[in-house]
Amino acid sequence: MVNGHEALVAQLAELLLARKQMMATAESCTGGLIAGACTDLAGSSAWFERGFVTYSNEAKAESIGVDAALIAAHGAVSEPVARAMAEGAVAHSRAQVSVAVTGVAGPTGGSADKPVGTVWFGWSVDGRVRTERRRFDGDRAAVRLATVHYALQNLVTLLRA
Repeated sequence: MVNGHEALVAQLAELLLARKQMMATAESCTGGLIAGACTDLAGSSAWFERGFVTYSNEAKAESIGVDAALIAAHGAVSEPVARAMAEGAVAHSRAQVSVAVTGVAGPTGGSADKPVGTVWFGWSVDGRVRTERRRFDGDRAAVRLATVHYALQNLVTLLRA
């Protein structure tokens, strides 16, 4: 593995295997990097079910059932959309656990209320969804890398709780 997330992914694998659960991802701003980090680990098919790269608003609606009206009302980078993505990843897969990310990786696309580096996260564990907004500094690559790390780190924490 060359993504720098080896230890987190190993912990995630151990926790999901112990629970006999599978996970899915729903990714926008990371474009599949979370799924890539997970599947870099040999044997990940025992706990990683699938990844959805829902980069466009249409993909969010068509692939994982995010209501287009929700996106229209709140924007793609919002708490309701992150929540719907996490729920949709579970509903449209055979997984019991999910992580979802939607954000502004930059260098363009930011606004006053959603500056570059803004990311909304959604985690679904045992039917409960937790969401959180974070803002990361740095260029596009740094924002995406920090997003992957934070997504995995918090999923490990939630599975341990």
